[in-house]
Amino acid sequence: MTDEVLARIDASPARRFFGVGVLVLLAVAVGNIAMMPDSASFGRRIPLFAVAAVLVFGAWSMSKATALGLEYTAQGLRDSSGRMIAPEALILSVDRGTFAFKPSNGFVLRLSSAPGLMFRPGLYWRIGKRAGIGGVLRGAETRAMADMITLRLMERDSAAAQAGNDPAS
Repeated sequence: MTDEVLARIDASPARRFFGVGVLVLLAVAVGNIAMMPDSASFGRRIPLFAVAAVLVFGAWSMSKATALGLEYTAQGLRDSSGRMIAPEALILSVDRGTFAFKPSNGFVLRLSSAPGLMFRPGLYWRIGKRAGIGGVLRGAETRAMADMITLRLMERDSAAAQAGNDPAS
């Protein structure tokens, strides 16, 4: 099998900046509320500081994650660091429906087994037998990648059906 990239998606700098910026602004707002002298006692401020710290960590994680791209090859869907998100053999279907539990501008891959938990904020997540692709990615590019995966799945399923119905086998 070849390692040729069939489809690739990268987050645009504007979308990355907006996503990270929203998290940073929210962290600043929560931290500002926590630092107001008349807001509450110090014991009640601690959870607000913790939320602000989690938001700053989330912004840093999103900035780091969205610097990567997604690549679809004959082996499956991976990020540009080489980390496999969904091997081709495990992908059962693609769901882009309006009511699907999916990231913004994205799609969900239904997998045959649960390969483990993965999360790159703003780019993808994999929980159980589902992998969600999207977030700060462009909708047109994710639709094109979802269509490419769907086409390959149909080819794979039709080849398997023909092999099963072939009298020579």
